[in-house]
Amino acid sequence: MIQHTIHFDNAREAAQLGALPAALMAQIEAVLRVRLTARDTWLTIEGARTDTERAVRFYEALRKARNRDIWLGEPGIAYALRAFAEGCESDLEKLYDCRIAVGRGKPPVSPRTFGQMAYLRSITERDVAFGIGPAGTGKTYLAMAMAVSALLKEEVSRIVLTRPAIEAGEALGFLPGDYQQKVFPYLRPLYDALYDMVAPEDMERYVERGIIEVAPLAYMRGRTLNHAFVILDEAQNTTSEQMFMFLTRLGFDSKCVVTGDLTQIDLPSGRGSGLMEARLILKNVPEIGFTELGDADVVRHALVQKVIAAYREGRSPENGRPKENRSRPDRSR
Repeated sequence: MIQHTIHFDNAREAAQLGALPAALMAQIEAVLRVRLTARDTWLTIEGARTDTERAVRFYEALRKARNRDIWLGEPGIAYALRAFAEGCESDLEKLYDCRIAVGRGKPPVSPRTFGQMAYLRSITERDVAFGIGPAGTGKTYLAMAMAVSALLKEEVSRIVLTRPAIEAGEALGFLPGDYQQKVFPYLRPLYDALYDMVAPEDMERYVERGIIEVAPLAYMRGRTLNHAFVILDEAQNTTSEQMFMFLTRLGFDSKCVVTGDLTQIDLPSGRGSGLMEARLILKNVPEIGFTELGDADVVRHALVQKVIAAYREGRSPENGRPKENRSRPDRSR
């Protein structure tokens, strides 16, 4: 048995990494097979030599992530612990090394799971990449970060963001304001992500000059998008015709990312999802990448993972509800 003491740089770091909730501390001790004692700004690790050394590497990895302004919290620490338990230490290092530079004055964006890192790799390596998964997996946010990074590095000359305003339909005519005001609520999530990554004054300038364009999917028909980073969000709500139309807009020196959640299809009864069809038709095209994100990639409140899992179980075939390809989902979600 040996003992090793980690001295944290300050009380804040000690509180975030050392003085963890009892249940999480017990989980770390069980997985790494060590005994932990936290006091003030230090943490003592006691156990067999190999186990103690492994536990030290675990906390060094957490400190590295924190020093790089990567948010951990209890979910992030638990995820790192699972990576160590599964022998993925080197992959965890790569995860913490992955950073996307965005607008001036904004912190870099980092993936928080291996699935998200694979998604970013797919975007980097392919001109067309699909990110499919449940809410909270960072599909749109990470794609937006890659778009902003590409624009700042002058790999593209503009960013085009679009999503279907499927629920608006003919009811738009009964809402106040012009068409832009009517569809704005459907595009607001895209603006919110952009303001997280681009300074307000830069954002205003980019929009005025058409360098960043946010528009409903209907506006894409007839266009050819050259030298652009194009993102189609909420693609599960596209029809087959809309998806084909969108994918054929791609021009020279452009990159396209399509995101969607096949468990949240809002199309009218009898209309199939263009995203679901595209996944079947294009899966064997090597130049197109598909990344399937799952519950482990959810980075919102820890309860979100449980909600997603519970709904998936409730909608399983054995309970009389198909998991996906439902033209009209349960509106009670």
